[in-house]
Amino acid sequence: MVIVVVMVMTTIAVTDEAKKKLLKIASELQIKLGRRVDLDEALRYLLSEREKKPWLLEQACKPLSGGERMLEELYRERRLDEERLERKISGRRKRSD
Repeated sequence: MVIVVVMVMTTIAVTDEAKKKLLKIASELQIKLGRRVDLDEALRYLLSEREKKPWLLEQACKPLSGGERMLEELYRERRLDEERLERKISGRRKRSD
């Protein structure tokens, strides 16, 4: 009997920052396991951890308490910034005339 194993490789694009973080996780796994770990194994590890703790993603994505108040404050501060900028620009226009 002959067993043939075929692996299909796929290239994915990640940012430099994501690659650095993935390399860090891979190196931590190498230390923990005492053997070489490639990026594929690091990704599979992260995916398995997510499957073990799905509540972490839900917790990270839930709305913040007081979010509406913070958003209102952000809009208010933005309006004040725009008003200050408008006064500054109109003051310069008057001086240059």
